[in-house]
Amino acid sequence: MRKVARVVLLDPQDRILLLHGHEPEDPSDNWWFTPGGGVEGDETREEAARRELVEETGITEVELGPVLWRRTCSFPFAGRRWDQEEWYYLARTTQTATEAKGLTELERRSVAGARWWTCQELNQAHETVYPTRLAELLRRLLDEGPPAGPETLDTEIV
Repeated sequence: MRKVARVVLLDPQDRILLLHGHEPEDPSDNWWFTPGGGVEGDETREEAARRELVEETGITEVELGPVLWRRTCSFPFAGRRWDQEEWYYLARTTQTATEAKGLTELERRSVAGARWWTCQELNQAHETVYPTRLAELLRRLLDEGPPAGPETLDTEIV
């Protein structure tokens, strides 16, 4: 099981940053997802969240908060199956310009950009977004604040 740290990054207007990804060989098979990735070596998930955020967005000025959600998922991507245990950290930033500076070779072939979304835009989106209930989860986060402890999301198997 791959350990993954993801970041629910909010700007001062409570917009969330999502990356636009696609199958490397089929750009029409696409989706939006939170920045993040696998834990490397002996780094903590928090360290992985910060590192991945810098690599995928160039954003270094971030206030990393608590773990909001945990999710187990399994999905096909780039010719293999990925089994992941994901932790989603809340983070805030005032730095809204993005630049993917440290993408891996696979990420360069499968990440098409980044966009800040309002909760309303996310709720009205017809595109695929992961985790699948992100619009609902974000609305609850903005209305009620972070949960007292990490919530376990439904396992997603694609």
